[in-house]
Amino acid sequence: MPRQEFYETNLYPKTLLLGVYAPYNRSSNADSYFNEFLNLAKTNEVVNYQTLMVKIREIDPGYFITKGKLLELKELCDDQNIEEVIISEMLTAQQERNLADFLHCRVFDRTQLILEIFEKSAHSAEGKAQVGIAMLTYQKSRLAGKGMHLNQQSGIRGFKSGYGETQKEKERRHIENTILKLRRQIVELQKNRETQRKQRLTNRIPHICIVGYTNAGKSTLLNTLTKSNVLAEDKLFATLDTTTREIYINKKKIGILSDTVGFIQNLPHHLIDAFKSTLSELTYADVLVQVVDVSDINWESHINVVHQIMEDLEIEKEMIYVFNKADKLTEPELENLTGALSRYQPHVLVSATSRETLLPLTDALHQWSLEHEAKEKAVDA
Repeated sequence: MPRQEFYETNLYPKTLLLGVYAPYNRSSNADSYFNEFLNLAKTNEVVNYQTLMVKIREIDPGYFITKGKLLELKELCDDQNIEEVIISEMLTAQQERNLADFLHCRVFDRTQLILEIFEKSAHSAEGKAQVGIAMLTYQKSRLAGKGMHLNQQSGIRGFKSGYGETQKEKERRHIENTILKLRRQIVELQKNRETQRKQRLTNRIPHICIVGYTNAGKSTLLNTLTKSNVLAEDKLFATLDTTTREIYINKKKIGILSDTVGFIQNLPHHLIDAFKSTLSELTYADVLVQVVDVSDINWESHINVVHQIMEDLEIEKEMIYVFNKADKLTEPELENLTGALSRYQPHVLVSATSRETLLPLTDALHQWSLEHEAKEKAVDA
């Protein structure tokens, strides 16, 4: 039973949010990583919970968590009458089943948590289709090893018919057919985007794409620069659907500005694959504006996450770094960051809440626009 259906029949089950700091984790700050996990849970409206953070030195292939920590976890779940455990990491289907059997409660991993947030945040037809594919791909991976009832055959054995199709085979076939339909739907939607893209390329309209870690302030930046009212909430993955607006500086249109889905560390690869059609906009961008929450202690790790995903997508573009939320830092704190920020060029330090505080960015975009226009003229000549 998917977790959302479980919630419908079990109002506010007692939940343990288990943050695991694993040996592969690249985050330099364990507390910050754990807080991000808690924010994911809150974004998904998880309530009636308690928290626990553990650090493990190796991964147990059967349970993910090593034996000593596992026994401690079992004792806690029994004492506190825990009904479900949400783990901050990605689990294999076998690890998830083994943990659920051992702890006698429902177990959900990081992928399931992010998928449910994605499902709530997708509003466009393409966004819903992309999330649908990711959801079904995840469910398909969980079919292997399910209860014996799924192995029961629906046919009867006879001279001609042979063994009937198992319930598991039926479910797998249904999932594959649904995924195929959703992919066809995305292809049709992509044709519309391709037509719009060809018009922009023909008219040589500069395309600026905003990228960055989730909740860095990308949608707020787009709203402020273009006087729009795109949903911008202080929660993770508030935006999944690409939004494009015209951008004017000094009353002159310099191009179009697109917002994209935010990234996060340890984002499952099949989720990135599902959103490749949306992220294809980045391939055609003339410049990328990476928004970074400079008030987050892990801001540099967030940049590395974005760079890694760009590399996975084989996208290499000119980039302007926008260090946002500078208003949350004191002058001494900003001064201490000067050396670290200088490694990312060109960059500006801003607060995206008002247009006046974005003057360094609008000046940078204006300068970029003039240089881009000069290059276009040089090519024509």
